Amino acid sequence: IWFPVNYLLIESLHEFEKYLGEDFTLEYPTGSGAQKTLVEITADLRSRLVSLFLDDPDGRRPAFGDSARFQEYPGWHDLFLFYEYFNGDTGAGLGASHQTGWTGLVAKLITDDMRQSKDIR
Repeated sequence: IWFPVNYLLIESLHEFEKYLGEDFTLEYPTGSGAQKTLVEITADLRSRLVSLFLDDPDGRRPAFGDSARFQEYPGWHDLFLFYEYFNGDTGAGLGASHQTGWTGLVAKLITDDMRQSKDIR
């Protein structure tokens, strides 16, 4: 998972929604037979990216992978690293861990999600 590409996809779908309107739908996910609006699709994609940094039901953050230090020690658990990319299956952060320029876009995704949930545009 590479944040810049996913972020640009989300932003592009948001712009298409402005042009195509709220009634335009696509099958999402592909092969599911379910029709979703572009607003619903972008919300799901944002949620998936943000979830890399959130605790799962077991209290583990996918981005931390198998790092016991970050997963288990309270003093480290709330310190975030902005990895270059993430494992598509596990969500574990990979590559350089100081990519605040693009992985830091998660902050914008969070604020966008908050705005949408309050229907602020």
